[in-house]
Formats: sequence, structure tokens, C-alpha cells
Amino acid sequence: MDQHPQQFEQTVAEAQAQVGQPVLIPLDEQPTQISITMPTQAYFQSGIRDFVVNLTKNMTGFSQQWAFRFQAVVDELCNNAIEHGSAVGQNIKVAMISTKNKSLEVIVEDTGTGKEKISAQQMAALLQERKQMVTAQYLGFRGRGLPKIVGEWTDEIIFEDVPGGGIRVKVKKYLRKEEDQVLSAPKKDPTHLVLQ
Repeated sequence: MDQHPQQFEQTVAEAQAQVGQPVLIPLDEQPTQISITMPTQAYFQSGIRDFVVNLTKNMTGFSQQWAFRFQAVVDELCNNAIEHGSAVGQNIKVAMISTKNKSLEVIVEDTGTGKEKISAQQMAALLQERKQMVTAQYLGFRGRGLPKIVGEWTDEIIFEDVPGGGIRVKVKKYLRKEEDQVLSAPKKDPTHLVLQ
């Protein structure tokens, strides 16, 4: 049941209508959505980072290693929204949707009031361009977060234009037990990865 909360509620309502009585869905199968609005100041990001790690470790089924990866993903998306998408004194929105033992989705939205006006289509093109550049040349320290951190540690990336201005970035990672098994396998030789 990998759905947004609105879609989930609609599915439950449809099921109830078909059987003519309430449908009980275990709480651990319902998506949990938490939304935060924060000022465009990097100071507040430390709280978001801590929150992401704790939520991921305690509520999703992902490993501790993935919790720290999600911390980096959210940090990168928030940094981009603060630096490029929203002017000082504005806010950004961060939402996390967790479907336990299935997926974790992160949504970051800016106001479009930053110095650089860019559309969702341009962002998608920029991501593809940066992915090509990362494999072909060294980019230095700037400009590689989106393709290297966000692009490599998520399964889906969607850019959407926000009505009234701004961009919404949605990233999603699906839980795969095999992935955690490979990542947590004891490593006797640090130059080789053992698949189980």
C-alpha cells in the first residue's frame, strides 16, 4: 500500500463503501506523515537532521546506515531550498511519509522567492546534466549533492512546480531487505563487497 495519505484514505473509504461496514487497517500499515515548516536559516537544520535519523531508525524498518543516508538526503534538499529556492525571511516545508517496512518519502518545498528562478523541468534537466558530469569529471565540492547524495540514495526523484511559485522535490526509497543484508555483511576485505 505505497500511497500518499490522501490516496490511502480514499482507498479505505472505497473499501468501506464496497463492504458496507468499516474496514480495519492495522496502525502499522498506515502511512505516517509528519510535516514541518521552518525558516530559511541553516540554524534550524540540525533539528531536522536529528529528527530524520530518529524517525528513520525507529519508525520505518530501515537500518541505521540508511537512517544516516536519509539524514544526508534531507540535509541536501533543505540546503538547496534555503540557498536557491527561498529568500531570507521565507519558509521551506519538509514532509516525511513513512510506510513501515515498505518505503520512506521525503518532500521539500521552497517558495520560489530565491535569487535563482528555475522550473521543475529545468531542475530535472539539471539533475541529468550533473549525473553525466559526475561520471565524466570531478565537480569539486559544490554541485554534486543532488546527483551523488540524493540521486544515488533514493529510488525516485520527482520535481514539481508549486502553484504560486517554487519547486517541490519528492524523493522516495523503497525498503529492500536484501540491500540491508549486503550493506551490513561483515567485511573481511575492505576492497570487496560480499553479496549474500
